[in-house]
Amino acid sequence: MLEELDTKIITETETQAISLSTAASDAVRNILTERNLEGYALRVYVAGGGCCSVNFGMALDNNIRDVDTTFEANGVKVVVDEVSIDYLRGATIDFVNDPVRGAGFAVDSPRAKSHSHEHAEGECACGGSCSCNN
Repeated sequence: MLEELDTKIITETETQAISLSTAASDAVRNILTERNLEGYALRVYVAGGGCCSVNFGMALDNNIRDVDTTFEANGVKVVVDEVSIDYLRGATIDFVNDPVRGAGFAVDSPRAKSHSHEHAEGECACGGSCSCNN
């Protein structure tokens, strides 16, 4: 029981470093309300990328698994799978309305940048070469 409690406290402490800006949390709540999605959470996940970048995806989800990490950030329930959490600790999720690129969510994750730079300079994990400018 104590070990389980310690694990839960550690998990909660580590995941609370993921933050949603006020604009992002307002946007998620507005979408949930407009679509009448009571009980749904914002799922954030690694959506692929190359050797030198990590791309994130987001979805509204009510299918939460036992292996998922769930927490509340700025009043929004957030769900992250067991693989993606390593890339998202310390991340900030914002909602931006860029006049050129349009409106949307942006994830700034320092851990994703460090994961993509774990290879030697100019050398990719896939065996090719690239320039990492995250």
